[in-house]
Amino acid sequence: MFGISPLGWIHTLGSLPAIPVAFYMFARHGRIVPRSMVGAVYFVSMLIGAATVFLVARQPVSYGIGTLTILLLVAGYGIELILGSARIARYIETICLSLSAFLLIVPTVSETLRRVPDGHPLVTDLKSPLLLGAQGGLLAVLVVGLTAQIIYLVRQPKTAAN
Repeated sequence: MFGISPLGWIHTLGSLPAIPVAFYMFARHGRIVPRSMVGAVYFVSMLIGAATVFLVARQPVSYGIGTLTILLLVAGYGIELILGSARIARYIETICLSLSAFLLIVPTVSETLRRVPDGHPLVTDLKSPLLLGAQGGLLAVLVVGLTAQIIYLVRQPKTAAN
C-alpha cells in the first residue's frame, strides 16, 4: 500500500507519534518540552524515525536530514546537562527541538503528497507548485514560530526561564 516497504512502515509508524505530540506541546507550551512524559514520547519517536531513515531512504538528502535530526535531538535534550538551567540553554533547546520538528514535518508532507491518494498522488514531480508551496509554507511557519518562541523566552523573567 502506497508503495511503502515493511521497513518503511516501521519507519513511518515509529516516527508518526512525534507529529501530534509536537503539535500538542507547541499548542500547550509554545515549544517542545523535553523534560516531560510527552517530551519523552517525542524523543523516542523522533529517534526511531531519524535512525530508520538510513534504512529506507532513496534520496541522498535524506541521510543529511536524518543525521541533522539526530544531532538536533541530542543537542536539544542534552544542552541542560552541559549548561544547567542557564537561560541560553533554554534558547538552544527551543531552537534545536523546533528545527527537529521542522525536519520531521517537511519530509512527511512531501512524502504524503507524493503517495496519496494511492495510485494517483497529488504530486508526481519534485518541482510541483503544490509541493513547493507546501514546503514554502512550512518554512514560513518555522520562521514565524521560532521568532515567536524567542520573543516569548526573552520576555520571561530570569527566574521563570526554566
